[in-house]
Amino acid sequence: MGARKRIAAEKRKESRKTQYFAKLNNVPSSPRKMRYVVDMIRGMEVNRALGTLRFSKKAASADVEKLLRSAIANWEQKNDRKAEDGELYVTTVYVDEGVTLKRMRPAPQGRGYRIRKRSNHVTLFVGTKNND
Repeated sequence: MGARKRIAAEKRKESRKTQYFAKLNNVPSSPRKMRYVVDMIRGMEVNRALGTLRFSKKAASADVEKLLRSAIANWEQKNDRKAEDGELYVTTVYVDEGVTLKRMRPAPQGRGYRIRKRSNHVTLFVGTKNND
């Protein structure tokens, strides 16, 4: 690794120490379905977001709820204290497209239809209002 790359990598690593996030990779649902759930909680206070996810009928909300709990635990671990009510907010959350598995389904007259089994990656950042 060259000096320029190493310096950039160290700078990126240093900035990550002040950010509190959790990542969930290769979730077996389409990014479009996951974005619908993620858009519901963007910018919310974490306790309210947990309640919203708990009572949502979407299947993807269970994965996002688990991810949010992980991000809260990461914040508490880095700050050596428990989060108080109304202190933490979902600052940034985004969904990226993961790998797509291509499968074939039998179709009439000897043809085959392509099935695309999509997956996604979710990244969720939490923080306090005054810091961001």
